[in-house]
Formats: sequence, structure tokens, C-alpha cells
Amino acid sequence: FSTSLDRSVAQWETFFGHVYPGLFLVLYGLYQAIVVSKAVIFNDSLLNPSCPPKNKGRWARLWKISFGGWAKIMTGILLIIYNISATEEEFRLMSRELPPRFMYPKEWQHLTMFTLLSLNGCGDVISKNVLPQRCVVLEKGTQALSIYELLLLLVSSHVKDSSGVELQLHSLLILVVFLLMVVVTAEMWAPAMFHLWLIETFLSLMMGSWLVQAGFILYRPISGYPWDDDDISDIMFVTTFFCWHVIINALCLLGIYGFSSFWHHCYSPRLKLMESKEAPCQENTSGPLYRLLWQVKLPEKDDQVPLLSKSSR
Repeated sequence: FSTSLDRSVAQWETFFGHVYPGLFLVLYGLYQAIVVSKAVIFNDSLLNPSCPPKNKGRWARLWKISFGGWAKIMTGILLIIYNISATEEEFRLMSRELPPRFMYPKEWQHLTMFTLLSLNGCGDVISKNVLPQRCVVLEKGTQALSIYELLLLLVSSHVKDSSGVELQLHSLLILVVFLLMVVVTAEMWAPAMFHLWLIETFLSLMMGSWLVQAGFILYRPISGYPWDDDDISDIMFVTTFFCWHVIINALCLLGIYGFSSFWHHCYSPRLKLMESKEAPCQENTSGPLYRLLWQVKLPEKDDQVPLLSKSSR
């Protein structure tokens, strides 16, 4: 009974080990979808977005804070703490036996992933809030580094130790990570392209939703019974679920863009009216007063010209 209980606890912890990173990637992808949609609708820059009029002044500093970078840092730290606390025994690198053996290989791999996620967030924060000028290469470089090592760890360990349904799940995840690696690498040379940002956002949503789906398939199946690795229909349904995730995430991006466009068309006339009310005040204070001052200064210049001419003589 105790063995089955420990096994169920380990499965439950592994389930959350898939779900927690997946939920973060989904939320981060939704945040990026809102940012990209806003930039496309307002024809704004993705690297240097303009601050709204209501956020100018004392709120301008809050607008410049790298919220995505701080989210990566905090999520990486929390996942590191969860990964260490989830181990039943003392978390260490090697055993005390002779000869010593490496312990917790998958936990150390996950620890490496989450550490590089925090380093990616540190790169974003340093580039946006510490350096005098934003360094996009630093942001994309740290992001590409984290994705490179994620792909390496998935190919070297998760594929070799899995088979059947689990192998199909990880193979599809590797496909998404590989495409994301290509896109982020291209962004190092073209960081302001909307198409690359849109594809990156879509792949982030795909990786997050598929991680959540993998947790349910492997450890909490809906039917209550484990999937059969020898049944070809189960493997085919895994691929079908992946295609459904592609469709759902694409519709999610389209829905966010449509809602943002609807919000812009409904509320932009009010913003334009507010700006038009403020604009005449500036024109009235600058136009006539400037002409009056110019007319007053003109005689002074005319009076000074003869004096200068007399003194020169």
C-alpha cells in the first residue's frame, strides 16, 4: 500500500511538473498575443511601443518595466523551488556510495531548464530597465540559448527513455521547440518583424497547451485508464489532439486580434475627441500669443538697426 501511495504521489508531482510550466507558457503567449495585436492595430513598434497619453507622467516608468522578464524570473525561481522540494530524499548531485553515482537526472535537467528561464528573464530586465539603451541581441540571445538547451535535453533524454504514447507526445513537443528555435534565431537579425513575433507567440501557446495536455494524457487520463502503447489508435489520437491544439491556438490568436480591433474601433473615437479638445487649447495659447510677441519685438529690432548704424559710423 505504501509503495502504491508513493507511486501515486510521484505521478501527481510529475503531473504538476508538466502543467505548471505549460500554464506559464500559455499565459505568456496570451500576453504576447495582446502586445502583437496592439502593435498591428495601432501600427506601433514592437521594440519601442509608444506610451498611452493616460500613462504619461508619473506612470511612464511603470509602462517601461519589463513585465515579461520579471514573470520569467519569478516563474523560474518558483519552479526551481518546486523541483527541489518534490524530491523525496535529500536533493544532491551524487550518491554517497562507492563508486558514487549521479542522482536525480531528470530533476537536474528540469533545474537546468528553469535556471535558463530565469536567466532569460534577467536578460530582458537588464536590456529594458538597466542598460541606457535597449539591447535586443541580449534578449533574443538568452532566449535562443534557453531554447537550444531545451531542445538538446528533450532529444537526448526524454526521447530515449520513452516509447509508445509518451514517445509520440515528446516527438511532437520537440517539433514545436525546434520551430521556435528557428524563429528566435531569425529574430536576432530581424527583431522588429511582425510575422516572426506572431509565429513565436503561436508556438509559445502551442508548447504551453501541449505540455498541459501531455500531463493529462500521461498521468491523469480522462477515461481513468492508462493509454496503451501497443495500440496504434491511441498513438493516432495523440496526433489528432495535437492538430486540435493547432486549430484552437490559431483561433485564440484570431479571437484576441478581433477583440482588440473591436475595442480599438469602439473606444478610439472617444480618445480622438479627448485629444481634439486638448489640441485647440494648445493652438490658441501658442498661435495668437506668438504673433503678438513677434509684432512687439519687430519695432525693437527696427529701433536697434539705426543705432547700430550710427555707432558704426
